[in-house]
Amino acid sequence: MNYHIEVCIDNIESLHQAIAGGATRIELCSSLALGGLTPSFGFMRQAAAHSPIPVYAMIRPRQGDFFYTEEEVEIMMWDIEMAQRAGLQGVVLGLLNPDGSIDRKRTQRLCQHATALDLGVTFHRAFDQCSEPKQALEEIITLGCERILTSGLAPSAPQGAALLASLVEQAAGRIAIMAGAGVNASNVKELVAKSHVTEVHLSGKGVRASKMHFIAEQSKMGAADVDDFMIPLTDIEAIAKTVSALK
Repeated sequence: MNYHIEVCIDNIESLHQAIAGGATRIELCSSLALGGLTPSFGFMRQAAAHSPIPVYAMIRPRQGDFFYTEEEVEIMMWDIEMAQRAGLQGVVLGLLNPDGSIDRKRTQRLCQHATALDLGVTFHRAFDQCSEPKQALEEIITLGCERILTSGLAPSAPQGAALLASLVEQAAGRIAIMAGAGVNASNVKELVAKSHVTEVHLSGKGVRASKMHFIAEQSKMGAADVDDFMIPLTDIEAIAKTVSALK
């Protein structure tokens, strides 16, 4: 069995780490700590220039829920176009209605825009906040998405393995189900055995110390509990061990 290992990253250094670890696809984001937001155009361009594997850009204009205003949808339309101009292979998006159903009308608008630009589309973990997953699966298939990223509506993919298996069975090859959230080398083998997914998604979170010699500890750039001199970084070993476990 050939598996896809998608690694989500939010800085260019992590791109090289993920590829070296054996990733087969990249989800490009900013602010992974917030669940991933749209990356900058410069980040997209640089990733496209250096990645030998497909890169999909997160299209999410803000943190929080997945019910968007029309103004936010317009931002997403522009960002999809920027992903294509940057030379990426796809985008990652998801929209819901207030009742937890898929916002079919506006998701279709975004998907058609991406498809017209020859971009693939992943429906992201907005799926895990939907009210009727089996109905949502059918609707997402009709929208032309390539895959759904989901934890099986659970806090982590291993905990959602039973629903993931049900979704894989229902999808019947019409769309890929990609398991994400809490996936690592220690649980991935059991996860794919139970769920029958052939695609997994992880960040392989690690950190490295700042290369600054002068540390201004009294000055904070953001939240008080965030160390500005520890850089989030994809851990090559975490990715490599996950790839090895799947082999």
